[in-house]
Amino acid sequence: MTIERLRTRYPKLFSKVEDDVDELRYLLVIDENFDDVDSDEFDAIDPEDYNYLVYVTERLQAVLGEEGMVSFIKVLEAHNDVSLFYLSDVDLYGIQTELRDEGIAKMVLDIVEATL
Repeated sequence: MTIERLRTRYPKLFSKVEDDVDELRYLLVIDENFDDVDSDEFDAIDPEDYNYLVYVTERLQAVLGEEGMVSFIKVLEAHNDVSLFYLSDVDLYGIQTELRDEGIAKMVLDIVEATL
């Protein structure tokens, strides 16, 4: 998804982002969770249970604020496309989903936009 499409699709979010964001990774990082013994998250977020890691950047956390983050996490955890959810930290989650990278980004940003 291009940054122009993101700006059009998520106007509330981008109206609150203070810095000029030209890539999705400045808001959100989505990584496939695989069996990597060198990973710091391996112990907490087992790839057999959670196939993706979702990291919400400080920039996106600032936009949502503390109450917004709490609401966002609750909605994400209960989302129909998330079969398992693990809260590793306020900014890092393990999820089990059939969605792939762009679908996960859309799901997360849709929740953010609705929260704002």
